Amino acid sequence: MHFPTKLALAAGFMTAVNAAPLATREHINDGVILNYALTLEHLEDAFYTQGLKNFSTASSFSAFPPTLFPTLQTIASDEKTHVQFLQSALAAAGIPAVKPCTYSFPVTTPEEFVLVSGVLEGVGVTAYLGAAASIADKLTLTAAGSILTIEARHSSLIRAAQNQNPVAQPFDVPLDFNQVFSLASQFITSCPPENPPLPFKAFPTLALAEDKVGGDGYVIKAGSKISLAPGVETRRDGLSVAFLAVTGPIFVDAVFVDGHSDGFGHFEVVVPAGVNGQSYAVLVNGREKVSDETIVAGPVILEISN
Repeated sequence: MHFPTKLALAAGFMTAVNAAPLATREHINDGVILNYALTLEHLEDAFYTQGLKNFSTASSFSAFPPTLFPTLQTIASDEKTHVQFLQSALAAAGIPAVKPCTYSFPVTTPEEFVLVSGVLEGVGVTAYLGAAASIADKLTLTAAGSILTIEARHSSLIRAAQNQNPVAQPFDVPLDFNQVFSLASQFITSCPPENPPLPFKAFPTLALAEDKVGGDGYVIKAGSKISLAPGVETRRDGLSVAFLAVTGPIFVDAVFVDGHSDGFGHFEVVVPAGVNGQSYAVLVNGREKVSDETIVAGPVILEISN
């Protein structure tokens, strides 16, 4: 898959912005998970509302299949329906619902809009999948599952429109709450102060090193050497990069390299076999486990084309 440098760095690999303060993770119950899901659906709803206001005709998407524009309109309607459904569920349970935040999306062209759409839909799949094991109520789990399947369809449709494999791997990747919040917070500039606090935190960012991406049309596949730049100063040894998978993380060596344009240097890693499509990697201490305690930075989103 050709993943243009500018968009790769913008969509999932932006530097951190000042999101709403996030409390230390604790006391996760179904009400918290519903507000977590609503936070993500508000973000998607705002993204499509803004994007389709700026690119409001089928001619804007002439570089894509003619079915894409009506598909985007359907997806926008679905995301708004998801927001309304979650708001109703929280109201029925007597739980205050989070309100929309203020967002900043790295989109100036229809092509960027479609790229970020694909990134967001992919993250939506991993978010619902990762939250499923923590949902106690069966009806709530079923409702979340019904949204998950729609998000997966959205992701496949957008991937196909970009000539990406719509089903790039046999298993989707479940991301933990803090991992998803780390990605979502990069699009959030501020949130209403009256929003109920959620017990999640954002990790420092991890990005493809700007001068090491390889230029427009750069394709990442198993065996590719890539450079990842953390958004904070880190130790230079004893770290590895874990590529996340439902069967368990795949750890690879992270070799530190000084880089003036990266701020804190970067780590060279070789992409392992066993990951494909929209993939996620984190910089961790050691190479034994991935947890809130071991993650140093990330996740970074990588499009891998094997």
